Amino acid sequence: MRSLADQFPHLNIPILTGVSAGAINATFIANHQGTFAEAVDALSDFWLKLKSDHVFKVNAWTLSKNILRWGLSLLSGGMSRTRSPKGFVDTTPLRRMLLKGFKSSDGGIIGIRDNIRQQNLKALAITATNYATGQTITWVQGKNIEMWERPDRHSVMTDITVDQIMASTALPIFFPAVKVGDSWYGDGVIRQSAPLSPSLHLGAGKILAISTRHKPIVQGVISKASLRYPSIAQIMGILMNAIFLDLLDQDALGLERVNRVLANSPSREDLNLRLVRAFVLRPSVDLGVIAGKYERDLPRLFRFLMRGLGTRETENFDWLSMVMFVPSYIRNLMEIGAADANARKEEMAALLAP
Repeated sequence: MRSLADQFPHLNIPILTGVSAGAINATFIANHQGTFAEAVDALSDFWLKLKSDHVFKVNAWTLSKNILRWGLSLLSGGMSRTRSPKGFVDTTPLRRMLLKGFKSSDGGIIGIRDNIRQQNLKALAITATNYATGQTITWVQGKNIEMWERPDRHSVMTDITVDQIMASTALPIFFPAVKVGDSWYGDGVIRQSAPLSPSLHLGAGKILAISTRHKPIVQGVISKASLRYPSIAQIMGILMNAIFLDLLDQDALGLERVNRVLANSPSREDLNLRLVRAFVLRPSVDLGVIAGKYERDLPRLFRFLMRGLGTRETENFDWLSMVMFVPSYIRNLMEIGAADANARKEEMAALLAP
């Protein structure tokens, strides 16, 4: 986004969709009432000031209490009278920070409504997972939008609030689930089988998708460390990649195939189908490897607990990268992202051309 803002400071993106941490970014841009460049500058400043204690409580008492609750619940077979923990950490600081950042006292976000009324924004869509039904839900705020229903995923027209953002970012097990209405929700990528779907349903003709998934070489070099028995942290990293990141590549490939068929089909207008150009930008380096270099900067007790899961026994820090709220690491990621985007700025400019 910083690269885009440098090239197109007055860019208008009518449809914004986000999931997990991307839900924060999408909402931030949708809520800002200045130029695109000003919105990105403010968002950059937001992330560069972010620390672990702005996202979850890192004091020894809170972390120890949650660990003890998990242990008692496990050892007692669920028979302990101690209240079961809702998550590994307490994310009250994140809620407080979002309420302040979006200037919301009651959860509502005024800037989104104003931008829609002024026709600067067509729609904002935030996706989460319903823990009761296992379905993916996409909350949509916009004007003249038609909702959709598909197997295991559907949309709901509503005013986006901090609750929905908290739900979309609720990393399973690690962050507590969030109640919206009568149901409990977690991270939106858990069951999001079609990441591009919200943009397509909202009428996008061009899609710029930002992935955090590095595309590795087909056959990498096997190190001695990778031959050890996999630690919990390494297994969790593989699971999270499968859940969080791999489906975007599959969805983009499917869209490309459909486009090729439609390009040679004279009846696509009769079928109410359209060509949609998609561009996926991904990091040129493995962010998990980068995260390992900043592990020492985590809060001491939190770092100790993460090492208990085996983060020092592996070269795969994918799991750790998802909870690495360290300013030096975030700054490095932003520099990598800007450089990768600048390397493909001509392709992005071609996508955004009328």
